Amino acid sequence: MSLLFSPIRLGGMTLPNRIVVPAMVTRLSGEDGLVNDAIRDRYVRFAKGQPGLVVVEAMAVHQSKSGPLLRISDDAFVPGLTELAARCHDVSDAKVVPQIIHFLKVARSGYRQTVDMLSPDDLRAIVSAYAAAAVRARACGFDGVELHMAHAYTLSSFLSRHNGRRDAYGGTLENRLRLPSEVLAAVRSAVGADFPIGIRFVADECIKNGYTQVEAALIAERFASMGVDYLSLSAGGKFEDAIKKEGEPPYPYTGYSGDRCMPGSAYPEGANLHLAAHVRAHLRSRGLATPVCGSGKIASQSFAEATLADERVDLIGMARALLADPDIPRKWRSGREDTVVRCLYGNVCKALDESFRKVTCTLWPKGSLQAPASSDTEPPVWGDGGPALTATAANGQVVLAWRPATDNEALYGYEVLRAEHDGILLHHASVRGRSTRWEDTRVLGGTAYRYALRPYDLAGNRGALSEAVRVEVPAFS
Repeated sequence: MSLLFSPIRLGGMTLPNRIVVPAMVTRLSGEDGLVNDAIRDRYVRFAKGQPGLVVVEAMAVHQSKSGPLLRISDDAFVPGLTELAARCHDVSDAKVVPQIIHFLKVARSGYRQTVDMLSPDDLRAIVSAYAAAAVRARACGFDGVELHMAHAYTLSSFLSRHNGRRDAYGGTLENRLRLPSEVLAAVRSAVGADFPIGIRFVADECIKNGYTQVEAALIAERFASMGVDYLSLSAGGKFEDAIKKEGEPPYPYTGYSGDRCMPGSAYPEGANLHLAAHVRAHLRSRGLATPVCGSGKIASQSFAEATLADERVDLIGMARALLADPDIPRKWRSGREDTVVRCLYGNVCKALDESFRKVTCTLWPKGSLQAPASSDTEPPVWGDGGPALTATAANGQVVLAWRPATDNEALYGYEVLRAEHDGILLHHASVRGRSTRWEDTRVLGGTAYRYALRPYDLAGNRGALSEAVRVEVPAFS
């Protein structure tokens, strides 16, 4: 039996499977913070893919200028959010929760408000704002609420070892936990015992003198002992190591901690799962059964299943992979992993967020605001004479070139398979459909490689595998 597609109970809700769409910035909302057609389409598209849980992007609990960000800070936002929840529920049995967030001020001048600048009245207002927003989430028909305590934002900054306060809200771990604990307690009191509450926080700040999984385990223990219904773990994404650009506000995903938050192609699969596994093991050693969601470049069904079987986590968070192909849960469940459109992990989506542009996937057809949906069953075909794939080794890399394939609907991309010497051809990379050239820079001199190419369309149907070509990278001399 597949653990991935077994149900799991999180407080008052039961997820139909263990796949989670974590909150992702879209920059699709307007300055008014209201739900619009593009926002609805994005989350309905995720729901149609049949994950267990969809976490809607962070929405502000307070009134503060922030650019295109959803809001839940006033009853004026309730109608749009209510329709969003209903539309998702109409197309899927996936549960849907909003992630709610408080953030501090940042400016293009480089100014950044920090937690030591907040007054006692400010702290009380934060607690009240979270509680009121959670009540609105329940009124909107969402299945629960997720409290954002991760990355560069207010509650994460209180948890951080860089918290510079000198009162009861800073210094020791217990003091740094005080405001987040007050928020959790207030939200629970406001929504009742039967409304699920999750918390997203970082298991390692990934900055100099930041906290690591050692303190993350204790943070998780506090939240679990207070009755949180699930914990979702991330890493990094901090202001402290952000790369500063003149005339731009600091962006917390530009430094090393940003790389660790969204590990790119240079990182192994499941790059951050050891952090979630450590936290979960600590909770179980304390007799706490709170479900833990791990994330950070989970790309294959076999890896996800093994992660659950090994009891490293209870839930599988997949953000960029599901942005590239929201239908992954449905495809995996029906045994069609060979039709999955694989994320490149090139982080073009992150770059779009950094430049304040609408977040899309580089694999989608040009100009699309949403992932394509197709029920087509006809695969792409190579033209007359085939792909004529060539591989040339030069300057420490291998350059592939080919003639394009065609499709009855639309070509989506190419799957590059690679083998060393006479080994088995395995998926190595994905390439956009408009490309007819690709460079493999991860090769070693003195090694022979074989490459093959397979085109795929909008539905993920794979065309015929090209003839394999062999190339030897010259040895180091």
